[in-house]
Amino acid sequence: MNKTQLIDALSTRYEGNRKQAQHALESVLDTITREVARGEKVAITGFGSFEKRVREARWVRNPRTGDRIKAKKTA
Repeated sequence: MNKTQLIDALSTRYEGNRKQAQHALESVLDTITREVARGEKVAITGFGSFEKRVREARWVRNPRTGDRIKAKKTA
């Protein structure tokens, strides 16, 4: 299920109001994104948990060309 399909499914709970469903979903996603960016862990029982992780620099392969490139450290 992608974001559009999720909005469509939620709109049935908002009496078919797609705009309200989209606003509700985007508010939840925005809140999760902001908290994780601040370094907080977000755990929603029965759904999942989200946390910021540091990934060290590493060698990766470009799937189109097959070339190996060095990916930078990310957080």
